[in-house]
Amino acid sequence: MRLIVGVDLGGTTIVVGTLTEDGSTLYGLIEEPTPGALGPEKVIALIGAMIHRSIEATRSECGDDVEIAGVGIGAPGPLDTARGVVIVTPNLGWRDVPLRDLVATATGLEATLDNDANCATLGEWWRGAAQGAHVVVGMTIGTGIGGGIVLDGEIFHGASDVAAEIGHMTIDVTGRRCKCGNYGCLEAYASGPAIAARAVEEIEAGTASAIPALVGGSLDQVTARIVYQAAHAGDALALEIVRDTARFLGAGVANLVNILNPDVIIVTGGVTRAGNLLLDPLRIEVARRAFKPAVQACRIVPGGLPGTAGVYGAVASFKVQRWGRA
Repeated sequence: MRLIVGVDLGGTTIVVGTLTEDGSTLYGLIEEPTPGALGPEKVIALIGAMIHRSIEATRSECGDDVEIAGVGIGAPGPLDTARGVVIVTPNLGWRDVPLRDLVATATGLEATLDNDANCATLGEWWRGAAQGAHVVVGMTIGTGIGGGIVLDGEIFHGASDVAAEIGHMTIDVTGRRCKCGNYGCLEAYASGPAIAARAVEEIEAGTASAIPALVGGSLDQVTARIVYQAAHAGDALALEIVRDTARFLGAGVANLVNILNPDVIIVTGGVTRAGNLLLDPLRIEVARRAFKPAVQACRIVPGGLPGTAGVYGAVASFKVQRWGRA
């Protein structure tokens, strides 16, 4: 039996799993916090150890008569996928890290590299909520906001490997400063840390909310998950933050709907914990802003592979890069 390891490197967590070649079965799923502050060497050492643990768990379940064909890696970008290099990751602070070759050296396995959001989108097309679609746009909303475009089963990379950096579309030309250095990026308003920051700013300005009680009064402990928890409990400020987030995301998604006319837009990442409190007003905002025929042709749905879309997509990307097919 031939298997492939998938690695999803995020700004907050690293997820590793081993998949059968056809993607039907996932083994050895492991998740660890990303020790980003320790630099790329420590992170790559952890990735290597996680890959070995996943393979060991897979062999324990399937027996030793399995072939590990290689490792597919999804990482934040921009990247140079041909050379396997992470050019820059604003949320990890990396520059010019040859991640693909370092992981290959650490594991003794052939490796490939692609953008983490590209991988999540390809994973949803291959085995998730976008199976059978021709034009798929993925949005991964967590520590940052990533994007991916899949056209008839192939990732669209653009002219220089930076297509679909959805989080860095400008939605307010004089807006909040983004970690990328620009102002008014979608990520600066609707990523997990941005959601938490907007809530804290309102609380510090005197807006009443139950959010401080959920963190024992320590506002530095407020996260997007806490905001969603308060929103589901009916907290007025949290509900307003979630509605505003849906409005920001809706403006960005409407641009994508008008430009690409996709069959499906997949929304993944921690923000989906808000559920229909976020998705319903997001869909309304898109319908208000985008052309009606494009809206009618497009489904906006949460991912079907929560927590593992990046792993599935990293494996699918390995297959495409090495074997020419997903």
